[in-house]
Amino acid sequence: MELAQNRTGSTIPRHDSEPPPAAISATGVERRFRRGRADVHALGPIDLDIAAGEFCCLVGPSGCGKSTFLRLVAGLLRPSAGRLEIRATAPNPAAMIFQDYGIYPWKTVLANVRFGLDVQGVPRKQATKRARDWLSRMGLTDFADAYPASLSGGMRQRVSIARALAVEPEILLMDEPFAALDAQLRTILQEELLAICEADRRTVLFVTHSLEEAIVLGDRVLVMSARPGHVLAERTPPFGRPRSGDVRHSPECAELKAELWDLLRGEIEPAGGGGR
Repeated sequence: MELAQNRTGSTIPRHDSEPPPAAISATGVERRFRRGRADVHALGPIDLDIAAGEFCCLVGPSGCGKSTFLRLVAGLLRPSAGRLEIRATAPNPAAMIFQDYGIYPWKTVLANVRFGLDVQGVPRKQATKRARDWLSRMGLTDFADAYPASLSGGMRQRVSIARALAVEPEILLMDEPFAALDAQLRTILQEELLAICEADRRTVLFVTHSLEEAIVLGDRVLVMSARPGHVLAERTPPFGRPRSGDVRHSPECAELKAELWDLLRGEIEPAGGGGR
């Protein structure tokens, strides 16, 4: 039996004879914040289903609530209204990767990657082996005993990705993970993420400002409106799996990028306030 976990803390049993539901299901989800005496409507209503194993990208103007929605899915925030269900077999199904790496400067690379496993109570020997396996997959074996301050930005983000994947999450939440990197590193890490996702398909919700990145990585691209953000449109990149980053050079990519920009053009608003 699988459990559907909602953000009110209750669980809904699902019997195996039923068709598999979406991994993430949002119905009328909204989020409001208090700013002084003002009530800021940052997000919603959002109605959205994301299938298990789908790589879904969110694009939209600054302040439309993309990152807020990720935090709702991660359980770091609760909806102000609506229903958000996370369907998974694990008690803690999601792991999140942030733009600013989110790794601990006082821990070694190995200790950072093992951190989530230590929190889960995985035996130290098993946790260390799994962490070293992910260091190997991310090309970080020689830096296991190094500290983050000695690493480049790209290597720190590899550590962050390895830490998230080491806990074997069913849902991977990525909040503009490559935004702070230069163009070359960004391309390399996109290629590495494609390879990882081809080898081990899991549900991914990926926030980005880059239309090209969304097209290269995503099975589906969701375009969000200006604040309060809601889903304005969705598009499916015309590329199958397995996929390489070479699709960025195709006419289809250029055409879809232009179409997405046309959708976003009217939603761009001056910076200031609201959920990210």
